[in-house]
Amino acid sequence: MKNPPRTRATRPGDAGDAGLENAEAAVRASASSARISLGRVFRAESANYFLLLGTTLFLVAFGLIMVWSSSSVLSYLDDTGFFGGLLRQGGFALLGIPIMLIASRMPAKFWARIAWPTLLVACFLQALVVFTPLGHTVAGNTNWLTIGSVQFQPSEGIKVALVIWLGMILAQKQDKLDDWRHVFIPVFGVGGAAVGLVLIGGDLGTVIIMAGLLFGALFFAGVRLKLLAIPLVAGIILALIVAFSSSNRFTRIMSFIGKGCDEVNGSISDACWQPLHGTWALANGGVTGVGLGNSKAKWSWLPAADNDYIFAIIGEELGLIGAIVVLLMFVLLAISLIRIMRASTSAQGRITVATVLVWIIGQAMVNIAVVLGLLPVLGVPLPLISSGGTALLTTLLAIGIALSFARTDTSLKELHP
Repeated sequence: MKNPPRTRATRPGDAGDAGLENAEAAVRASASSARISLGRVFRAESANYFLLLGTTLFLVAFGLIMVWSSSSVLSYLDDTGFFGGLLRQGGFALLGIPIMLIASRMPAKFWARIAWPTLLVACFLQALVVFTPLGHTVAGNTNWLTIGSVQFQPSEGIKVALVIWLGMILAQKQDKLDDWRHVFIPVFGVGGAAVGLVLIGGDLGTVIIMAGLLFGALFFAGVRLKLLAIPLVAGIILALIVAFSSSNRFTRIMSFIGKGCDEVNGSISDACWQPLHGTWALANGGVTGVGLGNSKAKWSWLPAADNDYIFAIIGEELGLIGAIVVLLMFVLLAISLIRIMRASTSAQGRITVATVLVWIIGQAMVNIAVVLGLLPVLGVPLPLISSGGTALLTTLLAIGIALSFARTDTSLKELHP
């Protein structure tokens, strides 16, 4: 009788070794899959995407440093410590950056779907500001909504809503832009009504920026200039009437031309105090500046040192060199938005990104022009740099929307080379 074939005895540890090998193989496969997926995510982003994202993050970080420096004295006097302003603004930055990144993952159809609801909600909140006791007045402008311990500016939300809504509505009207009824009725009817709610509150500076959004969207949508001429002239006339109808705004205009600003032979008027001390802060900085944290103007000499006039503190502490760096970063931000706009494969993307461009770069130009004495005081912050939670959150959200179209356009080009 033949002996049965011998087989190797199974040792107790063999099953464990096989299981370990299988587990290691599974981990390697998972890691490889993760690397491939991560690689696909990063390959999906264009150079324009990273240029806009990097520039934005630099400006936010730079703004946090300057908010800390410019607000440290007042924060200490308010019993919040030297870092009170930084911690408050830093909290909004930690909230706003994830919001921007989440918005950048949204498809174009998402923004089209929420355009009307977003605009209606923003207008409702602004109506609460101007028509109910919930509105709060600061420096003559009723532009804040107070609900419990929370205070914010719905007008900033209207800016974002207009960005989304204008991109959607004008994309739908692409073949009807030569007919003024299809242009003026929606844009100046609905959009103009939203801007009018802010105008009722008296914030002319924000109204000017919003009007720029309307005209900028129309221009980049392809509306002929001759159609824009009449509403543009009408808007300028209306702005002048509103400016001279308020004693506060009239005083600012008079101070802009030098009325009451005789600092040599007479007292300085309240309206001239801020622009004069802003100019002196810039002059004190010279070319290289007095050093970060060494500003004299922030010691209660310059009102809104961490907000509307933060560019003056930048010029004083970092000098002409620091001011030029800020200007160059906004130029780089504009270039990145223009590149995304030109690469857009859809009318909605092109118009939406162009409206974000007009908003952020236009507001930055107005703010800097006010500090340099080229415009009367209008009370608009420097985007991404000035203190202010609502402004920072909405600006980051707008940039996130632009980033979402940069991603969408890239993916579409990969699908249809």
